[in-house]
Amino acid sequence: MPSLPDECIRLSSGYPAPYLVPAEEIKGAVTHLLEEEKDLPLHYLGSPKMEQLKGQIQERLAIRGIDVAENELLLTSGACQAIDLIARILIDDQTLVAIEAPTYMEALEIFCNYTNQFISIPVDEHGLRTDFLEEILAERKQKGFSLPRFLYSIPTFQNPTGTTMTEERRKHVLELAAKYNFLILEDDAYGELSFGEQQTPLKAMDNYGRVLHVGSLSKVVAPGMRIGWVAAVPEFITAMAWFKKDLDHPFAQATMAAYLESTNMKKRLETIRATYQAKCSVLLSALEQYMPQSATWYVPEGGYFVWLKVSVDTSELLAQALKEGVSYVPGKYFFLHQKEGTQFLRLSFSYADEKKIVEGIKILAKVLKEAK
Repeated sequence: MPSLPDECIRLSSGYPAPYLVPAEEIKGAVTHLLEEEKDLPLHYLGSPKMEQLKGQIQERLAIRGIDVAENELLLTSGACQAIDLIARILIDDQTLVAIEAPTYMEALEIFCNYTNQFISIPVDEHGLRTDFLEEILAERKQKGFSLPRFLYSIPTFQNPTGTTMTEERRKHVLELAAKYNFLILEDDAYGELSFGEQQTPLKAMDNYGRVLHVGSLSKVVAPGMRIGWVAAVPEFITAMAWFKKDLDHPFAQATMAAYLESTNMKKRLETIRATYQAKCSVLLSALEQYMPQSATWYVPEGGYFVWLKVSVDTSELLAQALKEGVSYVPGKYFFLHQKEGTQFLRLSFSYADEKKIVEGIKILAKVLKEAK
């Protein structure tokens, strides 16, 4: 992605709305933390407050139906470290990995550091095409080809498409994992950002320990705190902890624990969900009003993103869009085979304010129409 002009409307940015980041509350948590624990959070070994965080995460997971013991949970520096640690213990250069198409670009880059063996499974408006996955697995088994070590999936408010895997498909993919003996890396970064009924994580439906559940507080508190985790069976947690060594962030973890201790997260989540639902509605209404008829998109039920298909090469169009004052992410970055993404683009409704969202869609629609 090229650098963005200062005044550009950032419909590319998958960041929280600035006014939803609790800066003052975190400042208060830091003050309280240092008054209570003095210098302890600033040392290598951390402090008692830091040790509370794992229990707080366990409580938050339990609310969503994921019951894990202490030895089934590893705290990480954000979700990306969690994904990288999983890759380290599960992948070598001969390992086959199943991925969604499209998928989260950072995860794809991480996996490519370890292997070049992939199978891509398409995503539609109902999430991962589990019927397509089943066909590929059956064919590979019949021909004696290798089967995937794991499937990487974002089943809830997927990045970049915003789609959500149906309950039927969730059950199906778990059945396939058991039948064909593969694991599932469930990336649940957006799982708490539902506009309506809360979705059941794959991990909450997993009776056989096949799901490694990755989550973070980046979308519901603050991304710069870098608080993430993996929930998995103890042997995987032990292996990941060995690679992680002592690469914790004691001050950030202690601060987060202090923040969570003093915050009504249920109320905060209600505010966040209502805000993003309103911003998403503004973006969808602007798309309906201004986009050319050839453009199509999925309607998300939560998360940050809307995924568009248009009739031009979105990578070639980006320079003109930036010149006019709006940014997006070209679809090619979300595919293993980038040519598959030439007519797609990702828009984010999370970061820009509602007025800027409408203005940005007007500009983008104009650029698209002039490109024909």
